Amino acid sequence: MTVFSDDAAVMQFAMRLAERGTGLVEPNPAVGAVIVSGARELIAAGCHERFGAAHAEICAIEAAGERCRGADLFVTLEPCSHFGKTPPCADAVIAAGFRRVVIGCEDPAPHVAGRGIARLREAGVEVVTGVCGSDAERLIAPFRMLFCSQRPWVHAKWAMSLDGRIATFRRHSRWISCPVSRGYVHDLRGRMDAIITGSGTVRADDPLLTARPSGPRTAVRVILNARGDSITQHSRLWQSVAEAPILVCVSDAADAATLTALQRRGIEVIRMATDAAGRLCVADVLTELGRRRCTHVLLEAGAAVTGAFFDAGLIDELHVFIGPKLIGGAGAISAIGGTGRAEVPQVPDLCRIRWSESGTDMLVRADVCR
Repeated sequence: MTVFSDDAAVMQFAMRLAERGTGLVEPNPAVGAVIVSGARELIAAGCHERFGAAHAEICAIEAAGERCRGADLFVTLEPCSHFGKTPPCADAVIAAGFRRVVIGCEDPAPHVAGRGIARLREAGVEVVTGVCGSDAERLIAPFRMLFCSQRPWVHAKWAMSLDGRIATFRRHSRWISCPVSRGYVHDLRGRMDAIITGSGTVRADDPLLTARPSGPRTAVRVILNARGDSITQHSRLWQSVAEAPILVCVSDAADAATLTALQRRGIEVIRMATDAAGRLCVADVLTELGRRRCTHVLLEAGAAVTGAFFDAGLIDELHVFIGPKLIGGAGAISAIGGTGRAEVPQVPDLCRIRWSESGTDMLVRADVCR
């Protein structure tokens, strides 16, 4: 029998369960729930497995049955208190007869925002909040971004040599990363709502931007191309339009006949605002994707587009592969273009930094500090 050492250990287990729902539950948050006895013996556990399915608390309660009475419920996110696709979880928690409910963090949605906690306390249930709070907040950060800022969580990915280059001076880049790393990228794509790239990458690499094998989600492929002319009839994007949707973001400068040809092929085209230099406004692109309820998007682009997102402060998480290779050359390309900074920051930009081996590469994952 599993026995946990303390409340934090139970909550960490609940969060590991919650992570199973990533890519399946969006735009809902990933949530995990664990039921234990007063001695912290594991009774039952559950997670929100897919959008529209039972919430984590309900899964755990159904698994535990009458053993809920007098037990403790640990849940990574405040139980909901409203009717949505499912009834309020707070009511089910009260009816189950728990002695104590331990919550990682409050739900940031205004229609919940402490109401579930208040309902539990009004019913006489002991409620403890903030256990592993920072980790619980990070777990729902993409949900919070979408709900509160109306834009998706942006994952930026690139592969670079040990000397920080993503391509040679002749724009050659295949392959800096190893097959294991490329497999990781396909898995990442399979959990995204959208994949963003620029016209330069489309022309240079002729990418498919699909997950192979397919994952739980099929991402819309978003091409930033002010003139709308990067997808030709010979490109793999044009030929694979039936495999995954394509959205081309263009400016008013785009040729009408070119756009008509794209639309007849089944490619969606949307006009976006530009800056003084004629470049598409990346913040508006994210606003549009937020309107479409995209929670996770992958920025898989060249230096110019990645630099535009960096300059705008719109990158949230990094997945960087460092290959054991050297490229050199003043004309070789670095990962982040754009304007950049005039001075080196005095405090770290990144937090939650994780290093791991990825075949022959090193994978660095980190969040951008806010």
